[in-house]
Amino acid sequence: MQRPLIAVLIASAFLTLQAQAADLIQVYQQAMANDATYASARSALDAGRERTIQGRSLLLPNVSANGTNTRNTGDVTGLDVFGTPTTGANNYHVNNYQVTLSQPLFNWDSWQQYQQSKLVEANSEATFAQAQQDLIVRVAQAYFDVLTAQDALTATQAQKVATTEQLASAKRNFEVGTQTITDTHEAQAAYDLVVAQEFAAINDLDNKRAALQVIIGQAPADLAPLRTGVVIEPPSPATVDPWVSSAENQNYSVVAAGLNVEIAKREIARARANHLPTANLIASRSHTNQTGLSPITQNNNAIGVSWNIPIFSGFAVTSKVREDIALENKARNDLEATRRAASQNARQAFLGMTSGLAQVKALEAAEVSSKSSLDSNKLGYQVGVRINIDVLNAQKLLYSTQKDLSKARYDTIMNGLRLKAAAGSLKEADLGPINALLTH
Repeated sequence: MQRPLIAVLIASAFLTLQAQAADLIQVYQQAMANDATYASARSALDAGRERTIQGRSLLLPNVSANGTNTRNTGDVTGLDVFGTPTTGANNYHVNNYQVTLSQPLFNWDSWQQYQQSKLVEANSEATFAQAQQDLIVRVAQAYFDVLTAQDALTATQAQKVATTEQLASAKRNFEVGTQTITDTHEAQAAYDLVVAQEFAAINDLDNKRAALQVIIGQAPADLAPLRTGVVIEPPSPATVDPWVSSAENQNYSVVAAGLNVEIAKREIARARANHLPTANLIASRSHTNQTGLSPITQNNNAIGVSWNIPIFSGFAVTSKVREDIALENKARNDLEATRRAASQNARQAFLGMTSGLAQVKALEAAEVSSKSSLDSNKLGYQVGVRINIDVLNAQKLLYSTQKDLSKARYDTIMNGLRLKAAAGSLKEADLGPINALLTH
């Protein structure tokens, strides 16, 4: 008897684990593994890390080898010393090779390109960090969009049930003659409206789940909802100025834009380097071996310096310098625009979070009042001091308040994440406190 009981308990535990809803961190981990946008950013980072190696290679020695190995056959026709025509074979084999080493001694363009490559790598790091933050925000937004749609559907279905009961009550009262047909028509209109809203809510939920599926690469499981009566922590620090300052200096888009300015400066220096001479250390060793009528064996070692001085290039260098100066000005303006956008995003997120906290508190009070109002209207309807439309309006107000409260909570949480993202401080660990607010 014990073994079947143990088997049933194990199976029940397994099914319970299988049925457990996915939380925010689990969904984020799925997105990290499957999101195409994030994978693209990671590949771009891998590519950017190769730029420094490529730039350094311009300053290191370059060694090359080349050679030929040919076999020649032919005939020679001529006169000997006595003037007699002669004919003979002219077959010979030539084998030669050369190894050359070139070490840059002075090349300002290569040096600037190497410095530029380090900036490009740093830019790719900042861009990837921004992509990581964007993934956190996108996952959380898609997650809470699904929960918002689910809450809206739940409230609509609850309103449908209440409206159905009110419609049935109106019909019964009309049949016994205690109410007019107007009450029945009002209840029927309210019921038809909530049925239409239910279809819209179901469609919206399907769309929100499909949007989450695009990010995580698979159909989402049931999601863990917010616990009842959760308390959302206010932003810390509690003033907007530190957040704005951080956004203007530490936001990853601002950092990347600042690096673009430095890259543009190096590009100007590279263009001006085309006016400067270059010098290289050259060392080579060559070997030639020829057989046949005139056998030759020759070895040669050479070392020296090669140089090049540009004199005139049809004003191309001057034009390129002017072009790069204009591009640097563009990069500076892009930096300023990015800094202003980051500052504005931080302000909006901060104000959205602080006002959202106040809105949540007000809606929580409104929900309590709406429930009391509905109960009072139901009681008044039963004793005849309230009419059917009063109850329907109270029901509509309650469920509308519940929808607004649910959305306000999710929007406040999202504004907290956006605030940290704008300030450049959003990390995966920031999902932990939010995940703790969910029902596991």
